[in-house]
Amino acid sequence: MRLILTRHGETIENKNGMLPGHLPGILSEEGKNQAKKLALRLKNEKIDEIYSSDLQRAKDTTNEILKFHKNILVHYTKELRERNVGSYTGKYKKDIDMDNFPKDAETLEEMKNRAKKFLDSVYDNNKTILFVCHSHLMRAFISVLFSSNIEEVEKPKNTAVTIIELKEDKNHKIILLNCIKHLN
Repeated sequence: MRLILTRHGETIENKNGMLPGHLPGILSEEGKNQAKKLALRLKNEKIDEIYSSDLQRAKDTTNEILKFHKNILVHYTKELRERNVGSYTGKYKKDIDMDNFPKDAETLEEMKNRAKKFLDSVYDNNKTILFVCHSHLMRAFISVLFSSNIEEVEKPKNTAVTIIELKEDKNHKIILLNCIKHLN
């Protein structure tokens, strides 16, 4: 299976240093431009299915991609949402302790388990699948696939593209990692 991961375009919340968590998120003007450039970048990719977070910022990014992939089946799902940050939702990073998340937040291990379960549920050896999701979740997918610590995985910039060839023998291969050349 060929897996393409991308993060949504920049949001007003990202720009202002807010932790949006499961808030919808509104693409900034820059985020809208990033989504358009991402769509152009993916225009010639053979994509069989798209799975997108059901949060608005991911849907808006997906809608740009769909302008070039009109006949692709899209699944909007809660399983691709950003990490649930609990009572930190909507708070500004400068006002909270980013090293100690509240007890009502999803742990990194819980998020990795969610990522693994979702990946297992959609795995199809013969398809190219695009996930339009969020930074923490992209890191969780990479962490799951390569048995690495999620905190060691680089945080992707908005609309960064990662492409991974998944192998049944688990000898996965990274083709592209957090590439943003389409933004230049």
